[in-house]
Amino acid sequence: MLHMLGGVDRPTSGKVYINGTDINSLKQDELAIFRRREIGLIYQFYNLIPVLNVEENITLPVLLDKKQVSKKDLEEILEILGLNGRRKHLPNQLSGGQQQRVSIGRSLITHPSIILADEPTGNLDSKNSREILDLLKESNKQYNQTLIMITHDMNIAKEADRIIWVEDGKVQENRG
Repeated sequence: MLHMLGGVDRPTSGKVYINGTDINSLKQDELAIFRRREIGLIYQFYNLIPVLNVEENITLPVLLDKKQVSKKDLEEILEILGLNGRRKHLPNQLSGGQQQRVSIGRSLITHPSIILADEPTGNLDSKNSREILDLLKESNKQYNQTLIMITHDMNIAKEADRIIWVEDGKVQENRG
């Protein structure tokens, strides 16, 4: 489901609309641009570029779009994520929680309509998991974004406004 919402896979039937756009009708280059602008992706394993520092990893989507990075947005994100003192550090100089914060920052910098999070707390201890969840909830409210999170942790799922249980590719229950 996450791959279909992110435009990585195409559904065998039906359509996927994000912000009024049928993403499956877009050509590959159009889809890449749409994804970069409208969809923030947070991976379980961070997917940071090892040779880029915190600031560079966060601003990468904006730079790929050949746009000017908003210093105000960058400073705000670094502050919210508690990464001000780490902005010039490389990923291998960061803890798992800090790397996940960088991944979240990268997903927020373009102010996308939708954030797709694949087990964003899966590799973190309980303290960092709590902080990441709080950050995602704050982002959801502050930037008025849709947040879709995949998790196997029922305690995390219970905090959502809406829960959709999927088993073997089929919706089993839809609450909220």
